[in-house]
This record gives sequence, C-alpha cells and structure tokens, in this order.
Amino acid sequence: MQDNRIPEEAPVNPVAPVIVVIFIVMIGIEGIFSLGSTGLIGGAQAVGWRLGALNDYAFSPGFLHYMLATGDFDPRYLMRFFTYAFVHPTFQSALIACVMFLALGKFVGEAVKGPGLALLFAVTTIGGALVFGLIAPEGDWLIGAFPATYGMIGAYSYLMWVYYRAIGENQAMAFRLIGILMALQLLFGLFFETGMAWIAEAAAFAIGFAVAPLVLPGGFARLRQKLQNR
Repeated sequence: MQDNRIPEEAPVNPVAPVIVVIFIVMIGIEGIFSLGSTGLIGGAQAVGWRLGALNDYAFSPGFLHYMLATGDFDPRYLMRFFTYAFVHPTFQSALIACVMFLALGKFVGEAVKGPGLALLFAVTTIGGALVFGLIAPEGDWLIGAFPATYGMIGAYSYLMWVYYRAIGENQAMAFRLIGILMALQLLFGLFFETGMAWIAEAAAFAIGFAVAPLVLPGGFARLRQKLQNR
C-alpha cells in the first residue's frame, strides 16, 4: 500500500556541514589545549601547547610589514592570515567565539550554500587580518575566530537588509546586531584592555556584508551579467 502522507519538515533547520566542520576543528583544537593544560593528555610538555600554537599560527602586523619590505612571502607567514582563526588565548574566548560562529553560520547557511559559506569564511578571515596588519601597531596580535564571526554577522546583516527592503521596513534595522555588539565592545573597552582586534572584526563585518550578494546562489552570474551590460 502506497504511503501518501506528506513528510514532516524538521522543526529546526540543520546547520550547514561546512559550518559544522569548521566549528568541530576550532573546538577540537581548543579541547586539546585545555586537556593538555590540565595534564590529562600529553604529559608535562602539553602545558605549553597553546603558547606554542600561538607563536606558530597567530597573526601580527609585523609579518605583513616584513613581507612588504623584503618581498619574502614565505608560506609560513602567509598561512597566519588564516590560521589565527583556529587558535584562542583561553578556553572562555574559544567557547564564546565558536558558539557565536556556529549560531551565525546557521542563519547565514539557510540562504548560502556550502561553497559560498567556505568562501565567506576564508575571505573575511583573511581580509580582516590584512586590514589589521595595515592599521594595527606592529606589536599587536590577532588571535581567534571573532573576525570570522563578525564576517558572518556582516553576511547576516545583508540578508536582513534585503528582507527589510522587501517588506518595506526601515533597512537600518538590519544593523541592530552589529550596533549592539560594537556598543558592548566599546563599553568593555572602557574598563578592560581589549586591544586592537576590533579593527579586524569591523573589517570582516564590512567584507562579509559586501561579499554576501556574491556568495548567494547565482551571485557571480548576476555580477557577470551586470558587468556585461555596462
């Protein structure tokens, strides 16, 4: 007997696999560092794993200045524009950044397909580091997934901007989330030393907003058509 029942939709849309993989890698690396710092794995030398990873994979403007001055674009320096997103200074920082990334990635992933999400993550991560390297003092360091998260916020803001335009509402409402986060960051900056990472975060947000229409399905085709019509 044929079953003609309509299949029920899942109450919650699943998170895009690309976002899940990135999240697992980030939280997995942090898990190794945290377990190593408590001595549960790796023995005595594991206590220094986090510091060693920060030295090997974090980004600082000094690397960009050196490459521009010498023309030595060593892959060990270039990879830092991307790898910094996977190492965090503390467990708490990693947890907050990864959870925010997963949540924002879920929302954006409902409109953007896997390859577009991967491109969005890479472009905002690298772009945030590049702007940070050009503006921040040479002694500052860029660590963690917050720029990538702000890149997702930029893409999410674009989606909301389009939505509010479609329903005839004030499009400025699309920027409420970034406004709240920046206000909180400013408030924390009044009481704590927060560093210059906000430069990379703001840049990643702007890049995410700008790239979002391209990574949406058919985005590059629409861009090519516009260029051909000029």
